[in-house]
Amino acid sequence: MKIICIGRNYADHISELNNEKPTEPVIFLKPDTAPILKKFPFVIPAFSKDVHHEVEILVKICKVGKYISPKFAHTYYEEIGLGIDFTARDVQAELKAKGLPWEKAKAFDGSAMIGEFLPKEEFKSLENINFELHSNGNIVQQGNTSLMLWKIDELISYVSQYFTLKKGDIIFTGTPKGVAQVKNGDELTGFIEGKQLFKIQVK
Repeated sequence: MKIICIGRNYADHISELNNEKPTEPVIFLKPDTAPILKKFPFVIPAFSKDVHHEVEILVKICKVGKYISPKFAHTYYEEIGLGIDFTARDVQAELKAKGLPWEKAKAFDGSAMIGEFLPKEEFKSLENINFELHSNGNIVQQGNTSLMLWKIDELISYVSQYFTLKKGDIIFTGTPKGVAQVKNGDELTGFIEGKQLFKIQVK
C-alpha cells in the first residue's frame, strides 16, 4: 500500500501559506511506516517544534490501474474516507527555502492519520462533501470537495500517469484552510457530513 498525497489543491490554503498556485497537481508520497496504528496517538516528533494538522478527504483505490482516463476514474474507488496529513512546518520551510524535497517534513513515521471509510454511494455528489476537523471540541478546519482545484476523478487520472495505482493505495486529496500547530494533549476529531470518522490524541 502506498500513500499518494496532493498538495495545494484548495485556493484558500494556498493563500494562507503564501504559496504559488500550481498549474497541475502537486504530488508527494508517504511510506508504509507513515500510518498511525489504530488506537495509537500522534506523537510529536523530536525534530520539530511546529507540527501542523491538515485534514483531508481520502480515496481508497480498489483495483490496479495505469493511464486511467478521467471518464473511467470513478470505477477505481468505492470508498471515501478522512485523515490527517501531519506536517512538520518548520522543517518544511527550511527544505523549501533550499529547494529540497519535503519528505522529512511530510513522510516521517506516524505522519498519516487514516480514519474510517464510507461507501461512496452514501454521498449524493462526491463534488459536494462537507468535512471538518475539531481540536478539543472546537472547529479548526472546514472544507467542501467543491472547492478542490482538481476533483477526485481528475486526480486519479493524473496520478496514474506517473504511478501504477494498486488495490489498497490511498490518495490524500489536499487540505482546506485552517491548518495550525498541534500541541501535547490535543484531541483531534474528524467528521464527514457530521459523521465522526476518527478521533486521535496528540502526545
